Amino acid sequence: MSTIELIIDNATVITMEGEGLGIIENGAVGVDGNRIVAVAQSEVVRRDYTAHRTIDASHKVVMPGLIDAHMHSGLGILRGIAQDTDNWMEKGLWPFMQFLTPEQRKAGSLVNIIEGLKAGTTTFGDYDSGMNTIVQNHIALGTRAHVCDMINEMPERMSDSRQVGDLYPLDPTVGEKKLQDNLTLIENYHGSENGRITCLFGPQGPDMMSKELLLEVQNLAKKFDTPIHMHVAQGDREIDQMVKRHGKRSIPYLEEIGYLDERLMAVHLTEATPEEAKTVARSGAAMLLCSGSIGIIDGIVPPAAEFLETSNRLALGSDQAPGNNCNNMFNEMKFTSILNKCRNGDPRAFPAWQMLKSVTINAAQAIGLGEDIGSLKPGKKADVIILDLDSPAMFPTIQAPIRNIVPNLVYSANGSEVETVIIDGQVVVDEKIVQTVDEQQAVVDGQEHANDLASQVRGVDTPLTKMMTDGLL
Repeated sequence: MSTIELIIDNATVITMEGEGLGIIENGAVGVDGNRIVAVAQSEVVRRDYTAHRTIDASHKVVMPGLIDAHMHSGLGILRGIAQDTDNWMEKGLWPFMQFLTPEQRKAGSLVNIIEGLKAGTTTFGDYDSGMNTIVQNHIALGTRAHVCDMINEMPERMSDSRQVGDLYPLDPTVGEKKLQDNLTLIENYHGSENGRITCLFGPQGPDMMSKELLLEVQNLAKKFDTPIHMHVAQGDREIDQMVKRHGKRSIPYLEEIGYLDERLMAVHLTEATPEEAKTVARSGAAMLLCSGSIGIIDGIVPPAAEFLETSNRLALGSDQAPGNNCNNMFNEMKFTSILNKCRNGDPRAFPAWQMLKSVTINAAQAIGLGEDIGSLKPGKKADVIILDLDSPAMFPTIQAPIRNIVPNLVYSANGSEVETVIIDGQVVVDEKIVQTVDEQQAVVDGQEHANDLASQVRGVDTPLTKMMTDGLL
């Protein structure tokens, strides 16, 4: 009998292995170092192993940690400042972002990541400017981070005379600096923290950079053998820019220049036509779907159903706090399922089991980490969460004749049911308490930075200013 570090015992284990969800009743998971060494019936694991620590998971669910494939944690400090308006980015976000400092980005990011972590997210696809600083939050917290520094050729400040819809003034010197920031991130952090931090390239979108810079990024991604994480057809604003500048919509343009392949992680596809979504799927590229954000910002349900006709390389993301207002993958699963049921006029569309796969094993495969995470299997990295079935939102628990746990996880749970979060074999959240940083102090520090930012932007006119004047906010 071998002695290992941890056994999680007597649980309903959702492994995500096989065609279904690989559910084991009265199951156990054994962890040693940063790897899973056993997944089986409790009696089998207890027969083969003893452990330095045993967690009794009776009346609990044990499953892989959730994957947030696309988020901008550095915008966490801007939560709630751009809702319920058209031209969300240009009218709502940009007036605030021009005052945002690196210190404010980092402080808001830390609170944002804590929010996701406590709701069961173990892998964060963090995609933001200033990632060389923000990545320090992931290192401190112990989260698994799949990160890039956002690359574009956009000037830091737009001309006051610029109107919504005018072509962006692209500046190659800005692009080269931001590309260098991304390269620095890769050189300093890729594979660090025992492989917990992985880095890739992050062009912001085909509308925000020249063809030359896009192709330079592609060549570098091939050289470093990394994916490319990029917004694609993310809104009518992007399509308008592409047609004016290149005479083509985003996806035909990317297809023409050879950008659609297995290396590309295409975010949103908000304005993609059904056929364009199928084109992306046929190319082998992944789709990162942020239903909550796009629903709130654009009132659109992206063509994920058409993408899934060809490929299962679909992952869910929470996007950013000033759009979606939360970084919680339980919210994304429910939102995605309901919106697509409505879009398709079919209650069978986007079922609960498919949503769970889209934040675990399918997500891991979509972002290129499927060999290491996304399911509970001996040899994979120990990213595991434990949820309490005694939570009112999970009541009642029925195992037969119909098991109701999976639908309740997707349609009822809100993330507060998560009790324990294990990442790379380390218990990062224990009995709902973050073990690696002082959560309360992070919120206090973040609020001080938010107060400083608010004092800088007084007098800025946005659509929410009138709501404020009218007493609606």
